[in-house]
Amino acid sequence: MRKKIVAGNWKMFKTNSEAVRLVQSLRTRVEKSPVKKNTVIVCPPYTALEKVSGILQGSGIQVGAQNLFWEEEGAYTGEISAKMIKSTGAKWVIIGHSERRRYFKEDENLIHRKIQIALKNKLKVIFCVGETLEEREENLTKDIVGNQVEWGLKDFTHQQLNQVVIAYEPVWAIGTGKTATPEQAQEVHAFIRDILNALFDDTVGRNMTILYGGSVKPQNAEGLFQQPDIDGGLIGGACLKADSFHRIIKAAEKVY
Repeated sequence: MRKKIVAGNWKMFKTNSEAVRLVQSLRTRVEKSPVKKNTVIVCPPYTALEKVSGILQGSGIQVGAQNLFWEEEGAYTGEISAKMIKSTGAKWVIIGHSERRRYFKEDENLIHRKIQIALKNKLKVIFCVGETLEEREENLTKDIVGNQVEWGLKDFTHQQLNQVVIAYEPVWAIGTGKTATPEQAQEVHAFIRDILNALFDDTVGRNMTILYGGSVKPQNAEGLFQQPDIDGGLIGGACLKADSFHRIIKAAEKVY
């Protein structure tokens, strides 16, 4: 059975005090209605990682960072290393998010290096792939996503791939209120499994957790999670309130 995951990407939201209130409220909800079958992850800003990790200790909710630098350490002003992230108690890191690709011009080689350094330091990876609206309209979805998967995961062993989760995030559906239909999302998720089978073997494709990320909300979560190749979600805006994020978590519990 593939791992089923609901992860919340806070992006550049929440001061430390706001982060504390959010995770305290989320933990209270989860303790009243425990998550029995799935993994829940929250990914706050770097500044709140240690506080959030402390509050969630023993809750079953795991913590991840939203990015990392590709070197172990050095004279890289403003950057954060894998070891720094691990020291906060975080166990996961998001790599290759579309906003990193778009605003910070991260390419496939750089993303691959980041995945390498994360795995070397025993951090689990949520590896993001996805196409823009223009690419979809030009029927390039499979070309773009296939290339991202191939170059992001090249040369990794099966053991390393066990520590990687893929998140398919159609860029046109992030923060826009638009959502791929369950059928559109399922088509790309199934394609990603085919790519993994071609690159590695059918055990990798069969066992890889693939999340959907693109304006997932309590109202559409269950329909998306019911698709056979969608193993949960990477949640954006809806994870910034404990109630809406918890409702998505419960939708996953209902389906999986």
